[in-house]
Amino acid sequence: MDSPVEIPFKSFIQLKPEENTALYLQIVFEFIKAIQTGFLPEGTKLPGTRILCKVLAVNRNTLIKAFQDLESQGWIETLPNKGTFILSQQKQKSKTDFITKEITAETNIGFSFQRSTILENPTEISNLPYQFNDGMPDLRLMQTDVLARLYVSKLKRRKTFKAYEQVQLRSHLNFKTHFSNYLNLTRGIRISTSNLLTTSSHEIALYLVTKVLIAPGDKVVVASPGYYMSNMTLTNTGAQIISIPVNEDGIDTKRLKEICETSVIRVLYLTSSYHYPTTIPLSAKKRMEVLELANQYGFVILEDDYDFDFHYDNNPVLPLAAFDSNQKVVYIGSFGKSLPSGFSYGFVAAPSEFIKELEKHQNILEPGIDVLKEQVLTEWITEGEVHRLSKKNKKIYKERRDHFVSILNEKLNGSITFKIPPRGLAIWVEWLDHFNLITFQKECSDKGLFLPKTILYQTKNLTATRLGFGHLEKEEMEKAISILKECLEIITH
Repeated sequence: MDSPVEIPFKSFIQLKPEENTALYLQIVFEFIKAIQTGFLPEGTKLPGTRILCKVLAVNRNTLIKAFQDLESQGWIETLPNKGTFILSQQKQKSKTDFITKEITAETNIGFSFQRSTILENPTEISNLPYQFNDGMPDLRLMQTDVLARLYVSKLKRRKTFKAYEQVQLRSHLNFKTHFSNYLNLTRGIRISTSNLLTTSSHEIALYLVTKVLIAPGDKVVVASPGYYMSNMTLTNTGAQIISIPVNEDGIDTKRLKEICETSVIRVLYLTSSYHYPTTIPLSAKKRMEVLELANQYGFVILEDDYDFDFHYDNNPVLPLAAFDSNQKVVYIGSFGKSLPSGFSYGFVAAPSEFIKELEKHQNILEPGIDVLKEQVLTEWITEGEVHRLSKKNKKIYKERRDHFVSILNEKLNGSITFKIPPRGLAIWVEWLDHFNLITFQKECSDKGLFLPKTILYQTKNLTATRLGFGHLEKEEMEKAISILKECLEIITH
């Protein structure tokens, strides 16, 4: 944003004086959340405390105390005669300095507890008739009848419930066998059951990996712009986050090498095949460079393949894990996004010793095995239903992508620039005019279109939006983009 006065603080800094949490701590938590979710990007200059006090309607001493706390944690930096600026590479003194604060409620709660400053849920809910998201599948396309039939058939088999503990172990091993074969076939990796951990969700998989892999103070490299949810999970470990830019062919590998030459990097977090949020794939040349750098400097590549299920070409880009001969890649992903809620899976593919360590922690978070669910999905895989549904859905989503692209070109030609993604359910749109996205969001809301803050990306040199199309039918696309065009004309003229 061009000026600190233009920043719409009131739209993302939500203070509640009636709550027991001290107001200065509320300010600290809200600013950290805004930094993590991208509303206050690196290098943003903040207004003077007197101006900001008026905007937020708080006492200046309260704001100064909050800023002192933020600066001590490494989120902001005050430079004499220049002002206060947002930092991206936090300089935390200790894990508890920035991850948690001990809160004692003065009246209602008789005990102290720790409160996370970064794990706030950024999800917003709206009842507006038209909505964009960051690329979710259409729930209306899910084949609940197939899964219901398989589920009922399993429930009717009494032997399922005999010797339950042994059934659990045999069923789980059978599921892992078929699932690992499925991953080998579709993603070109070479794993056995000992290299595979399945979890209830992609988020749990990422959480377990970061908990075991990263220690407080470790340096973790991420791409910028990046995924707000994974960045929160990574920061929660106590890691020092180092951002590198994304170019037209993926992350800046020259910058990555420069960092490796001056610092000891523990992890590179990468969405290589389909970078979130820009949808840019990592080029073949850079894929080899990343693997070579990992081998040379000893860092771990945490490869997040969150959207592999939705590729539209016959020869999809395989993950780095498929070419990892030095065991430097920990590969996490999701399976079954097109299935009803509760049937999707997260997974980790990695060296067997690392998987054993993950299992220790999973036994605390997810101690039970859903035998029926795994038996149903095993049968769903062996019967070929997973391939049939995937083929059917990819055809539908490709048609939706192409139609979405045609409407963007028709209605917003000259106002945006974008590339057609070869996979995924969203398009990264960069706006040619520089305008305030929060103002744009409010204007769209007045017209019946919901734009969640998590799909809005704005810095001094970038105004962009990640527009999900997978959940929209053609008529809904037409209306949603028409509203975008109407609102754009209002705020730019």
